[in-house]
Amino acid sequence: MNEHDELRRESYESSWIYKERLKLFHDKTIARKTFEPNQKVLLYNSRLHMFPGKLRSRWIGPFVVKVVYPYGTVEIENPENGKSFKVNGQRLKPFLEHFDRQESSDDLVDPLYQDAPSE
Repeated sequence: MNEHDELRRESYESSWIYKERLKLFHDKTIARKTFEPNQKVLLYNSRLHMFPGKLRSRWIGPFVVKVVYPYGTVEIENPENGKSFKVNGQRLKPFLEHFDRQESSDDLVDPLYQDAPSE
């Protein structure tokens, strides 16, 4: 009976160590996001999973951050109607407002292909 209990204890410890390592690996891959009050953010719309569309954006907004609570909760406000609500911070991403695309003024030229030398 002792051997059976010892085997059970070792397997329990092994599974516990595996779960801890997996949790550490998972926690390293999570991108930590910090938000400030009056920052503009986009909200992930999870309802669009029911109606798939390749070209449909799953991010709605922009919204304005009102309050940042501990443990990832963020209160945001819709600037169009003034309604505010709380969401999980993982569903938000910063809104890049003054994003300037650099336009290249280089003219595109058709490439000239040369035949490979024959032997």
